[in-house]
Amino acid sequence: MNRRIALRHLALISGGLVMIPSCDFSSDDILAAYENLKVTASQKKLLGEISNTIIPAGEIKGALDIEVPDFILVMVNDCMTSENQAQFTTGLAAFPDYVKNTAGKQYDKLSTKEKEELILAGTKLEGDENKALTYFLNTTKRFTIQGYMASEYIQTEIMPYSLIPGEYNGAVLITDLQKPRING
Repeated sequence: MNRRIALRHLALISGGLVMIPSCDFSSDDILAAYENLKVTASQKKLLGEISNTIIPAGEIKGALDIEVPDFILVMVNDCMTSENQAQFTTGLAAFPDYVKNTAGKQYDKLSTKEKEELILAGTKLEGDENKALTYFLNTTKRFTIQGYMASEYIQTEIMPYSLIPGEYNGAVLITDLQKPRING
């Protein structure tokens, strides 16, 4: 074997070994899409499960089906102050411990009824130690409903939006009217 090739391979291998400690091989990387939030992929998945508990799929699509967790994170990232963002992420990080202490299991192993009761109880917690968790759950609930009702799916297929005043037909009986459109 040529001595130059052997020295080159040795230099490459030792350079690679020097770089290994600086590499982060953890599977929970921080999502780069949200500049102001430090949210991991597992936390985003948990947020999706929480929003799907608030508005589950049934005859119509649920919150997870129309990607409401992305809406929640964008709203928190873009529209909230840095203090509120910190409180939201602190509550998101504290939620798994709250579930484990309250229910004794992980959130995804709970039944639907247990999840609903846990979230409802979490929105009503009092005390300074639970302030971030309560803020997180209330904000998630508010943004889940807002994102779901403002989604394209709801606005086009479930409750079609019509401009005010709409069409006029003076010779219509009240019994012939269609379902009301609540958006004006």
